[in-house]
Amino acid sequence: MPRLIIDDREIDVAPGTKVIEAAEQLGIMIPRFCYHPALGSVGACRVCAVKFLQGPFKGVQMSCMIEAKDGMVVSTTDEEAVDFRRHVIEWLMLNHPHDCPVCDEGGHCLLQDMTIAGGHGIRRYGGKKRTYKDQDLGPLVQHEMNRCIHCYRCSRFYQEFTGYRDLGVMRLGSRLYFGRHKDGTLESPFAGNLTEICPTGVYTDKPSRFVGRRWDYERTPSVCIHCSLGCQTIASVRYRRVVRTEARYSEAVNGHFICDRGRHGSAYASHPERPRVARIANEEVSLDRALGEARDRIEQAIREGGPRSVACVGSARNDLRTQAALKQLCASRGLRQPAFFLDSASASKTATAISRLESDLVLSLRELEQADCILAVGVDPVNEAPMLAMAMRQAVRAGGEATVIDPRPVTLPFSFHHIPARVDALDACLGAWLKEAVDPAAMKAMGEGAARFFDAIPALEGRASPYKEELAASAARARGSVKTVIVCGTDIVRESTPEIAADCASLLRGMEHDAGLFFVIPGANAVGPVLLSVTEESLEQVLEAIEAGEVRTLILVEDDPFLRVRNRARLEKALRRLERLIVLDHVDSETVKGADIFIPTATLFERGGVFINQECRLQAASVAYRGGVPVSQESGGSHPPRVFREQIPGADPVAAWEVLERLAGGEETAAGGSGDEESSDWLIRACPDVGSIPSLDGLPDDGVRIRVQGQGRSRFREELWSGEDTAEEGLELVLTDLTFGSEELSLYSAPLREVEESPRLFIHVSEAARLGLQSGDRAALSMEGGVLEADVCVTDRMAEGTLVLPRHRRLDWQKLGSGRVIVSPSLIKQVV
Repeated sequence: MPRLIIDDREIDVAPGTKVIEAAEQLGIMIPRFCYHPALGSVGACRVCAVKFLQGPFKGVQMSCMIEAKDGMVVSTTDEEAVDFRRHVIEWLMLNHPHDCPVCDEGGHCLLQDMTIAGGHGIRRYGGKKRTYKDQDLGPLVQHEMNRCIHCYRCSRFYQEFTGYRDLGVMRLGSRLYFGRHKDGTLESPFAGNLTEICPTGVYTDKPSRFVGRRWDYERTPSVCIHCSLGCQTIASVRYRRVVRTEARYSEAVNGHFICDRGRHGSAYASHPERPRVARIANEEVSLDRALGEARDRIEQAIREGGPRSVACVGSARNDLRTQAALKQLCASRGLRQPAFFLDSASASKTATAISRLESDLVLSLRELEQADCILAVGVDPVNEAPMLAMAMRQAVRAGGEATVIDPRPVTLPFSFHHIPARVDALDACLGAWLKEAVDPAAMKAMGEGAARFFDAIPALEGRASPYKEELAASAARARGSVKTVIVCGTDIVRESTPEIAADCASLLRGMEHDAGLFFVIPGANAVGPVLLSVTEESLEQVLEAIEAGEVRTLILVEDDPFLRVRNRARLEKALRRLERLIVLDHVDSETVKGADIFIPTATLFERGGVFINQECRLQAASVAYRGGVPVSQESGGSHPPRVFREQIPGADPVAAWEVLERLAGGEETAAGGSGDEESSDWLIRACPDVGSIPSLDGLPDDGVRIRVQGQGRSRFREELWSGEDTAEEGLELVLTDLTFGSEELSLYSAPLREVEESPRLFIHVSEAARLGLQSGDRAALSMEGGVLEADVCVTDRMAEGTLVLPRHRRLDWQKLGSGRVIVSPSLIKQVV
């Protein structure tokens, strides 16, 4: 390890470490503008100059461009280096406007910090300043080009790091311009990171513009709950409003960045239409009265119809304690198990994925960046888990290759190999890939079970035959790789696919090949019900029980079934059959509007919460504020009422788990505890199958990856290969998510609604030709729940025999019906 001296302090660093990084390890902050840990060095700003006194370099050099070497002696305070930096800062400030008082970056501006640190306080230049015309970059990012110091961070992040090309650098010399070729909304779903990576105020957050300075906010560590990755964030609150969400650095999960859905999806917490007062029918009542009435009606339902006449439904956006409290409520009252998944297939796939996360296979998002060969099966990263696409790009940038086997027209911000196989061919493709990727002799030496599993593969090769060459090429890349990672989705795939994907990774690992496994599951906390062992009931089964007259009372906990059930007419009919509908939620959903009893619940920002992401990483979000109507809404934009009150207006909502524990055990908490939000006792009681329960007090910033007892036990089941369904005549309709417009909580964000793509029905060019359809046409599909209309997009980048339809708020996709949907071509007509 190189040993060097910086400012008379000795340090040993890893080979390849830049001098600027070595100094930072000593707590010495060398000025920088162009340098960023995620982007690396470029040497554009020249403000990181230091003096090299001994070693292979001499004199003033840029510390971000020189690797630390043994014997170096470096001074950051040398008079020559300090004078150099002072002049550089003065040059950068020549054209910079004096608009700090009205700049949103003021107070956490790196240029301000460096200018003061560099001793520049008086402008000597009296000439005319260089000016630019600003651009409209859409509803998320504000552009102020006059503040630019030409550090290149924005273009390097946008083009090199994220892979999008519509923003970059133009012109030459002192007239450099950073922006788009013309006004327009930025295409990247990571564009919001520009507001953090810019060291000045060129890019600022448009939705929170002029709301407050950094020091005005209550800033609290939190967790993103808009997909299963669990990126770490910082919530900024002012005057009881969640103003903005920023990325929080996480070495294990999201690194320095987050996607725009996570950044701008928190508007639901401060939404003007958010229901904050309890109701019985249409009458607003106190929280205590609503709780008492709900308890009485549950007891009445049990007396009249027995405990199984009451059903409880939660969701993947519940925090873990709410899920545990819902389970406890059902157990204490003798009710059927709570339902968290849409159907039994979803529950089975998620449970399988969690059970196969063996300690030597499971990867974090950042660890995935180290792969040099990635095989993604049944997953659309940008739309389902955007930061996964970012991680895959970093792997490809480092020289890796990626193959995606998926029927949808997948688009990624990097070069990849797409095998557009039908859903019913995904398992066969995995098998064919495995046969080419491993040495049969070495594989069979792993044991009889592995050998039988391998021998069963040829029976399904036929379905993979159209993609034989592409699969063989991908397998060859895996054979020559250092680290292979299999990424598997759990949404559109068959129940057998997650287990087969895990077996493939296990076989690679068993042959002393460095292999990893990464699952994507629907929802922020879908792992919770698996850990709580509550996967027997599903929402579909609850609907069947309502239709059969078995369930007469339904308790919905932070769940809107209208955004999950595929047949809206069926759901509406089932809800009308109920005698009692009790809803706990914090968004203005359709079920909230139709509830017999509504109890408002607190959001993640108001009560915190524990969530477990798709790699079983337990993370805690802290309380950001104690709730209440935002002052701007209470006052109508003017000064708030000049009165003293005992309570915060609109602060009735409490954590859902508190409501459920009171429903289960009266006024006290269900388990006889104190209800302390920080205690880990409830976690220990709720998750008996978890190997070691961490204490929530002092939980590491990156959380803790927990291990479930029994993980990895079921392996190499050869019967998986016989579980493929038979091909049916017609086109299989695949429901999918979009980055914006599908995820429940982000639907309440007005800025994100502006950047939504127009939802379209995707159809392969060959089927479109037979049906006489072209891109831009409008098609009508006669489905179980009625006629569904959508604009058509014709493409050859998807599987034949497949239709792809997004679960978008502007489409009536809830007319499809349950289960696998096969559409006869005769039921597809062009709307004239």
